[in-house]
Amino acid sequence: MRIAAELPFIKRGVFHSGGLGVYAAPMWPFGKNTADRVKDALNAQPKLKDLGLQVTENHGNVTVSGMVPNDRYGNLVRIVAEGINGVKSVDVGGLVAQETTPTPASAPAQVAPGAPTPSISAPSLGTPSIDAELQEAEDNSKIAKAVYSALKNNGELKDDPIDVLQSGKSIILRGVVDNDHEQRLAEQLARAVQGVASVDVSGLKVAAGAKELTKEKDTDTGDTVYTVQSGDTLGEIAQKYYGNAGEYKKIAHYNNISNPDLIKVGQKLRIPS
Repeated sequence: MRIAAELPFIKRGVFHSGGLGVYAAPMWPFGKNTADRVKDALNAQPKLKDLGLQVTENHGNVTVSGMVPNDRYGNLVRIVAEGINGVKSVDVGGLVAQETTPTPASAPAQVAPGAPTPSISAPSLGTPSIDAELQEAEDNSKIAKAVYSALKNNGELKDDPIDVLQSGKSIILRGVVDNDHEQRLAEQLARAVQGVASVDVSGLKVAAGAKELTKEKDTDTGDTVYTVQSGDTLGEIAQKYYGNAGEYKKIAHYNNISNPDLIKVGQKLRIPS
């Protein structure tokens, strides 16, 4: 095979019979750190996708900053971020509201008997208020959060890296599970949650050993980490995570490895997107 001849450190037998692998691009969540996945979730929410919010993460604690139209947006941001696997807390203190949500007007003063009744302008009629739209978005995101809880409370799925996103009342499952049974189980649990209209599992991939491949994380960044084992090559490691041994260069560059032939047992490699 041509590529094996060009890459002597790739052992025989690591390629699938149909070519270099099932996936042509990095398979989520391999190479997607927590902050990136929170960004994906925020950008999947129509009310948030055009705001350009910044996300940082440390030890599972997520901070979201940027400009939002009003202070009601903070709650929506928090609910969406909490549906992402690995998120322990969400700080929205860095959000700057362009407008403050108006407080309800106080009751009109009592008019003395016989005094002329003051004229009151009728409220204008038009499209639903931004508050109503935000409330609907929050309610839908709470459905996604309930699905996330259902998956985490299941003994077979609790350690699988699965994110829950939503589009309206439709749920989107994104991540990886060990087998077809777990994929079907995740879909069934999601459909059973009250309020769910439909479930999209096209982004929920099946990869044997997924739990093992994703269980180790860089505590500072949330990057997936792989510990080099005896006999490993960068090509084999790339095959495990990307389905393509040729992606070894990406791992080498991300970890400042100048010679791909020289990796050591016990070495920690961060897996890039």
